[in-house]
Amino acid sequence: MLNEKLHSYIEGLISERDPLLTEMENYARIHNVPIMELAGIETMLQLLRLHRSARILEVGTAIGYSALRMADALPKAHIVTIERDMERLQVAEEFIQRSEHQNQITLIKGDALEVEDAVKGHAYFDVIFIDAAKGQYKKFFEMYSKYLSDDGMIITDNVLFKGLVAEPEIETKRIRNLVKKIDEFNHWLMSHPDYHSVILPVGDGVAISKRRGERK
Repeated sequence: MLNEKLHSYIEGLISERDPLLTEMENYARIHNVPIMELAGIETMLQLLRLHRSARILEVGTAIGYSALRMADALPKAHIVTIERDMERLQVAEEFIQRSEHQNQITLIKGDALEVEDAVKGHAYFDVIFIDAAKGQYKKFFEMYSKYLSDDGMIITDNVLFKGLVAEPEIETKRIRNLVKKIDEFNHWLMSHPDYHSVILPVGDGVAISKRRGERK
């Protein structure tokens, strides 16, 4: 993870977003909605541009910030995004309707572990972006990786979880249990026989996984 000075320096170099995105960033900060950190999302968007991704599955819409960032960066892409929190989903719908990208984004309402049938009709995906309940990352990966195109990649956010995955002592039991699940996921992912994976220490930690060969 970068120290605070470097983190601030890099974020200071990032171009200003359009007013709607800035409004969403402010909304997320005021209402404590977790959205992807700036350095992390800029890294992801550059990967998507290089990959020329056309179909993207996002597990965890929140207020629609990352979906809109992806749609803005990739005008020809279509994003299918899943959210179970109805209040956040309503906010996401409102922001998306105010954007120029309504036709690029399909919202699926429900728990990601329960809406596979709705998702598979949109397969296959060039990119699967996992940014939902951290304790369920392995289940999300296993459930949706079958819908990844042969040349696709899976991006997982928050895999370093504020650096806590490397902390030997964590006082709060709830946080300790969550960190344990993230750490177990990281070890499972990095040793997965079907994927080449790397963890980038940007934002809150971003894992990039590329299939080793064609779908089995």
